[in-house]
Amino acid sequence: MDAVDALNEIAFWLERELAPSFKVQAFRRAAGTIGTLEPADLAARARDGRLKNMKGIGARTFEVIRQAVDGEVPDYLAKLRERSAAPLAEGGAELRAALRGDLHSHSSWSDGGSPIEEMVAAARWLGREYLALTDHSPNLKIANGLSPERLEQQLDVVAGINDGAGDGFRLLAGIEVDILESGELDQEPELLDRLDVVVASVHSKLRAEKGPMTRRMLKGIKDPHTNVLGHCTGRLVKGSRGTRPQSEFDAERVFAACAEYEVAVEINSRPERQDPPDDLIRLALDAGCLFSIDSDAHAPGQLDFLQYGAERAARNGVPAERIINTWPLPKLLDWCAP
Repeated sequence: MDAVDALNEIAFWLERELAPSFKVQAFRRAAGTIGTLEPADLAARARDGRLKNMKGIGARTFEVIRQAVDGEVPDYLAKLRERSAAPLAEGGAELRAALRGDLHSHSSWSDGGSPIEEMVAAARWLGREYLALTDHSPNLKIANGLSPERLEQQLDVVAGINDGAGDGFRLLAGIEVDILESGELDQEPELLDRLDVVVASVHSKLRAEKGPMTRRMLKGIKDPHTNVLGHCTGRLVKGSRGTRPQSEFDAERVFAACAEYEVAVEINSRPERQDPPDDLIRLALDAGCLFSIDSDAHAPGQLDFLQYGAERAARNGVPAERIINTWPLPKLLDWCAP
C-alpha cells in the first residue's frame, strides 16, 4: 500500500482513540517527510536503510514505510485496524448513519493539530457530504483565534478547496465565534455574513452568576448570524484538562430562545465534554429545539467522535428530523442563511 496513506491512517486511528499527541505527530511528520519523494526513490531508500537517516523518521515509522513499499499492510496498521473495528459507542447506529456532515471542526489555523486539507481528506474518507471549518474568533487568543484578516484569507483557501472538488463534497466556511461578555459575537458582521455556518459559544468567565450568563447567552442566540449554540454548559467531565462544572444559566429561557430564533443546540461529541448533559438535551427537546451533532474535532481522527453524540441523542429520544446535519446540504444552507 502507499506508505504516506499508511502513516496517515495510523495517525487517524491513534487520534480516534485519543493517543498522546507526540505519538500521533510522529506518524504525521513522517508522512510529510516522505511525501516529496518519488516512489522509486522512497522504495530504494527504505530497502537500503538510508531512510533511517532522514529527519522525522524513527524506528517505528521506518518499519511501517518499509512494509508498505514492499506491498504489505504494515503490522502496526493491521493491529490498529483490528483494535478499532468495534464502534466507539454501543448505541445510536441508525442515527449516526443518518448524519450527512459535521458543523464544528478546527484546523491548524487556530488550535487544531492538522492543516485544513488533512481534515477534509479524513471527512471524505469517513463518507461525509460536508464539513464546516469553524476555527476560533479573535478574542480566544490562547487558541490562536482568527483576526478578520486571517479569516478572509481562510475563506479564499476554502473556496480553492471547493473549486477543486469533483466528488460532491463541500467544505463549509464557518467559525466558532465567541459570545463575548456583552453578548456580542466576536467577529465583524460583514464577515459573518459571508459564512455558511456560525457556531456561537461561551469560552470565558464560565463561572459567572446565573443572571449575567443567561443574558449573555440570550443576546448571542438572538443575533441573526448565529446558527448553532456550541457546548452550552462549558463543562468538562474528564481528560487532560481536568474537570469543570457546568455554567449556571436559565436553561428554560435559553432553549426557548433557541427554538424561537431557530438556533440549533449542539450535542458536542467530544468525550471530555458530553455537553449538554442528558437532562438538558431532554429539556431542549421538550422546548422544540433543533439540534446539531458535532465532533468539535481538533484532529482528523476525532471527526469520528460523531458516534458518541449520535449515541447520546438516540438515548435521549432526539429524532433524526430535528438534527440539522441529517439534512441535505441545500436545505441546511437555506436554513443557515442570515
